Amino acid sequence: MTELNAEQYVESLLAEDEMLGKVKEAIRAKGMPEISIAAGYGKLLTMLAKITGAKSILEIGALGGYSGICLARGLSGGGKLISLELKQEYADVAQQHLREAGLGDKVEYRIGEALDSLAQLEREGQKFDLFFIDADKGNYPNYLEWAIKLANSGAIILGDNTLMRGRTVDPSRQGNSVTQMRLFNDRIVNDPRLEGVILPAYDGLAIARVL
Repeated sequence: MTELNAEQYVESLLAEDEMLGKVKEAIRAKGMPEISIAAGYGKLLTMLAKITGAKSILEIGALGGYSGICLARGLSGGGKLISLELKQEYADVAQQHLREAGLGDKVEYRIGEALDSLAQLEREGQKFDLFFIDADKGNYPNYLEWAIKLANSGAIILGDNTLMRGRTVDPSRQGNSVTQMRLFNDRIVNDPRLEGVILPAYDGLAIARVL
């Protein structure tokens, strides 16, 4: 029997989720990037949404809808997920998967550059209870600032891929995405407006509460 590492062991304890499995298969079949959040962290998204009683969630980066399903499953009754996605074709795939999961009425997709959509949300006076950031890494600090600006009191901010497959902790890596992610990670932990931690499992997950 092959020895499992810690992450594989934890994943082996999780019951297979048929809907999320279909999402991963569709992403692969369509040639989309296979970078959905890890199953364990997906379950954590649902749990955090439920624990906080989130009624309004903002997702930055939809891809094929895997994380969107996890987030929408945790919404309080009548709650809503707004998902920002650069590519129309990705949003279409994600929306179809949310419909198949019985969650289509809980999500609204906005297409285009996320920074433009975030500015529009501010103009609309939108506020959110929970944020999930999983988009272009070079803009993570900008997305964090927008999340703080659009946050209800006590809102939760989550950011995926904070380790960037080891690049973040490698001092020889100095590209823009890496340096911006290091800045994001530092702010998650040290910004006086936040109370935050970074979980080092999988590819790293930041969790912060807006004070």
